[in-house]
Amino acid sequence: MATRRPAHPAAEPRTGSLRPWLMLATAVLAQAAGTVFQSAPAFLIPLLHTQRGIPLAQAGLLASAPTLGLVITLVAWGALTDRVGERWVIAAGMALTAVAAIGAVTASGYVGLGGFLLLGGAASASTNVASGRVVVGWFRKERRGLAMGIRQMCQPLGVAVAAVAIPPLARSGGIGAAMTLPLVLTAVFAVLSAVVIVDPPRPKRADAAGGASKPANPYRGSATLVRIHAASALLVVPQFTVSIFGLVWLTVDRGMNETAAGIVIGVAQFIGALGRVAVGVLSDRVGSRLRPLRWVAWLAAAVMLALAFGDLAPAWIGAALLIVAATVTVADNGLAYTAVAELAGPFWSGRALGTQNTGQFLAASIVGPAVGGLITLVGFPLAFAAVALAPIAAVPLVPRDLRSAAEDARLEPDGAPAAAAR
Repeated sequence: MATRRPAHPAAEPRTGSLRPWLMLATAVLAQAAGTVFQSAPAFLIPLLHTQRGIPLAQAGLLASAPTLGLVITLVAWGALTDRVGERWVIAAGMALTAVAAIGAVTASGYVGLGGFLLLGGAASASTNVASGRVVVGWFRKERRGLAMGIRQMCQPLGVAVAAVAIPPLARSGGIGAAMTLPLVLTAVFAVLSAVVIVDPPRPKRADAAGGASKPANPYRGSATLVRIHAASALLVVPQFTVSIFGLVWLTVDRGMNETAAGIVIGVAQFIGALGRVAVGVLSDRVGSRLRPLRWVAWLAAAVMLALAFGDLAPAWIGAALLIVAATVTVADNGLAYTAVAELAGPFWSGRALGTQNTGQFLAASIVGPAVGGLITLVGFPLAFAAVALAPIAAVPLVPRDLRSAAEDARLEPDGAPAAAAR
């Protein structure tokens, strides 16, 4: 199927032009809209648990429904993106998410609500894969860490919007009113994505194959990608623990009111977004995605232990620790995501990124009920301390270095094919 990409290096874009930045902005905002849908149920937990009496583990399961939907379809969306390009995958995914949001707004029971949240998560998975390919495809290696760091702002940006807007909407109008926000956002960006996004250039499939019948499978002969996938799955455990249970910890355990706690979560997500950009720039400066990834893993363990002790401190100190924890625990995503895309190449990156996100969100879908149950059994402090074990286990899984610079070049916008995978 035609992919509408330039055929030779002279037609390729350069990072200094405005087009890559326009693609980046659109991709970020589209995925942020999807993230609002995905994260909205987490901010319904206080309503469900404290006002409607739903057990915390069950409320956490409902909050994890969109994440479970993501797990089901990420690789399929990635394979479709490898075949047809990014533009229509993002636009169609956003449109389908809006349809699911309509169902969530009108759902009459929790089973129906969970079903529509599951379907919406499955549809929104399109942006998780395709938006990353847009960024990697439009930016050269020396700016890719910065660009992907900005792209990774979509997740904390979406969570911040949900944290500030969903609790008051739910309080005033219930679940239906709260889910109207992601409905509007995903519908708007379905249209904008179709109008604005242009598929990034990439080399001809025959050039990338280097004379073979098709481009080489990057998973053959190397465990590098698999190790990154495994480490990333462990690193989302503290991230989703903070994002799912941070609000309820502040309100139920630390005694903050919902509005103040929502503002704390929003500020944490905003600072976390800036932290992702900073870590991306750092990876450009040090010439490695994986070395900073190990640093972030150690920091994630440290902040979760600090958060455990925050239960003994005044509420404002707990809020400050939560901001630090939310900032650190989201910093790894862009590093691992960029490394996977660079290693996989332009004709496998969709599937590789889909696999990357599948492992992450599979782990994340377990966090809601598992950590919720753990909190019920042992309380917040010991649960936070137990979560710190996940990033510690991730450190030895992170590979020591990437493949050669020649192999990284397979995703350069000038289309030069890379050396065969080791």
